[in-house]
Amino acid sequence: MADTNKPLLIKRYASRRLYNTETSDYVTLEDIAIFIREGREVQIVDLKSGDDLTRQYLLQIIAEHESRGENVLPVDVLTDLVRSYTSQAASVVPEFLQASFEMLREGQSKAMENMGKANPMASMPGFEAMRAQQQAFFKAMTGGMMGDNASSDDPKGADDLGEIKDQLAALQEKLSKMGK
Repeated sequence: MADTNKPLLIKRYASRRLYNTETSDYVTLEDIAIFIREGREVQIVDLKSGDDLTRQYLLQIIAEHESRGENVLPVDVLTDLVRSYTSQAASVVPEFLQASFEMLREGQSKAMENMGKANPMASMPGFEAMRAQQQAFFKAMTGGMMGDNASSDDPKGADDLGEIKDQLAALQEKLSKMGK
């Protein structure tokens, strides 16, 4: 049985075929996406050079999903990411995104733990706004995969996005004031 605590090692051959070292068979990008959705970490390396190609392939997986109309990242977010590569924000953006996703994962875990229980955090100022932002962000990131079939062109969704942006700006302002 494979050790699921270690990253799944995928080797890329010169032919660009991807080889799963645990099962000794070739895999596709979709197979890798499935491993990741199942909670598995992956590492993709070039067989000849030993270069780590994981980031390149993860971006390719995202690009393929986006090209099939599975829009998870709004154009504004993609534009801001491109801008961040040519600005001083480039050093802040990766940490911000990582912290945001970590907060999302922790929030999901806590929400699952607190299902059916009274939540003392609900009385915390700004909790409802933060919860609404997390729900909208999770909905956007999962693309409605969790059974929510709301259309992304829904005008109500656009209103929700504007509201979320306003709430995020307010939270960022509060955080900056707390840091002073």
